[in-house]
Amino acid sequence: MSELRQSPEAHEQIHHVISLKTYMAIYAALLVLLVATVLASELPISRSAHLFVAMTIAVIKAVLIMLFFMHVYYSAPLIWITAVGSIVWVALLIGFLLADNWSRDWLNILGK
Repeated sequence: MSELRQSPEAHEQIHHVISLKTYMAIYAALLVLLVATVLASELPISRSAHLFVAMTIAVIKAVLIMLFFMHVYYSAPLIWITAVGSIVWVALLIGFLLADNWSRDWLNILGK
């Protein structure tokens, strides 16, 4: 059986150091988005609009966390493909869940 061999340089990666100023700016943006989520829950809009606003804010917060705290912004292209693929997969799952949930209003169920 052949053995997998890697050069000593294979494990060396360039680590990008993010400044504290950037971390604090992202943290402040996350706090602002948290307050926006709380304030948006008090808006006099429909239930569907509340869901849309809350999910939009949640996606923005998730992207900020993924890009900067998980260091995807400075990663290799394969990491980007994996991250984007994960977001697309979750969007598909949520989309099908919402489509299934919204289609149940027009069903005639006895006892309702």
